[in-house]
Amino acid sequence: MDPDTPRETVRVDKWLWAVRIFKTRSLASQACRLNQIRINDRAVKPSRLVRVGDTLSVEKGALTRLLRVKECLHRRIGASEVANFLEDLTTPEALEKAREAREASRRNRVYEGDEGGRPSKRNRRQMEAFESQECASE
Repeated sequence: MDPDTPRETVRVDKWLWAVRIFKTRSLASQACRLNQIRINDRAVKPSRLVRVGDTLSVEKGALTRLLRVKECLHRRIGASEVANFLEDLTTPEALEKAREAREASRRNRVYEGDEGGRPSKRNRRQMEAFESQECASE
């Protein structure tokens, strides 16, 4: 059978990889095993077959995306073609909430000195001097 011809069903891990929800098929399989993928509100194994019209719930970090299968495919497609194979039902509120959580996480990781971003060499020396003073006083 030609790999380009559409079929009625495809494995869920393969479909998630093909429509670029996950970077690798093994990551998609792992998400299924961790119960982060649900089809029609039921947790699934990576080998579960999806059909046109199925609704998938995909948990990735702070975001839970709702996707409807428009067409099954077995080969990875370009990012510009993704809209032809899935319908994104995720609410704008959920997308905004996930964006805010991602931004808050980024802000917590980044040093916010005078310039923002990485500490300068001067700032780093000041922090090291302060830490060595704390250690000496203990």
